[in-house]
Amino acid sequence: MKVLTRAEEMLLLSILRLKDNAFSLTILKEIKQRMGKKLTIGSLWVSLDSLYKKGYIDKRMAEETPAKGGRKKIFYSLTPLGAKALRNTRELQKSLWKGVERQLKKI
Repeated sequence: MKVLTRAEEMLLLSILRLKDNAFSLTILKEIKQRMGKKLTIGSLWVSLDSLYKKGYIDKRMAEETPAKGGRKKIFYSLTPLGAKALRNTRELQKSLWKGVERQLKKI
């Protein structure tokens, strides 16, 4: 069973939440807002490229816009493999936490 790193999990969850609006800047904002993490655009692109190579996300190019100086915006979406990796990670976390809630409350 493939388990995601915490960073991979955060990125995939952000892409999932953003649906059709998942591109680099919205992903950065989502991660900062929900998780309090500030990433650089360069580190985000490296991570997104890694997730793409693993088959966890797809990417598609939008039409060129004058606002971006003619550059195309890249949108990201979760693949079935990425969704499966998220489910596997969630199940592992649930099993790790099972039975320790009471112990944690005592500390």
